[in-house]
Amino acid sequence: MSGDRPQYGEYATPEEQRRAAGLPAVPPPPPVTPAPPPVAVPVAEAPKARPVDRLLTIAMLAYGLVNVFSAIPQFLNLADALTQAMKMLGIPAEFTNVGPARTWGVVAVVVMVAGFAATVYVAFRRIRAAKPAWWVPLVGVVVTMFIVSLCMMVPIMGDPAFMQASLGG
Repeated sequence: MSGDRPQYGEYATPEEQRRAAGLPAVPPPPPVTPAPPPVAVPVAEAPKARPVDRLLTIAMLAYGLVNVFSAIPQFLNLADALTQAMKMLGIPAEFTNVGPARTWGVVAVVVMVAGFAATVYVAFRRIRAAKPAWWVPLVGVVVTMFIVSLCMMVPIMGDPAFMQASLGG
């Protein structure tokens, strides 16, 4: 009973132990192959910048901003503006539908500001995506001013002096 002496098979390799036990040999592990290099994924072509389009779009938006700010006082005082318009049209009467003109003038201002904001939003999204944006301010002003014109027509059509003059009376 010597504790220093190895026991039977203590220093045998796993292959020798399997052979001595009558077991089949363990197949060698498959060779380690290095991982293939990463495949280059084609990057989508970056959109081309459109400096002329960008400049033209921003210039039209700046012009639109000046127009919106300069029109706000006239729409907030729509009754006076319509009286002046009637005088320019040769209608000798004064615009009298003041209450609705005040209300619809405020509505027209809200429509103008919202229309301008929507136009700026769409234009800058198209600029960032490098898509043509020059047409957005043009469409924005046409759509917005059409709606603003409808807002102005409500008090105009409710004014007796304007209606009498337009009917030829």
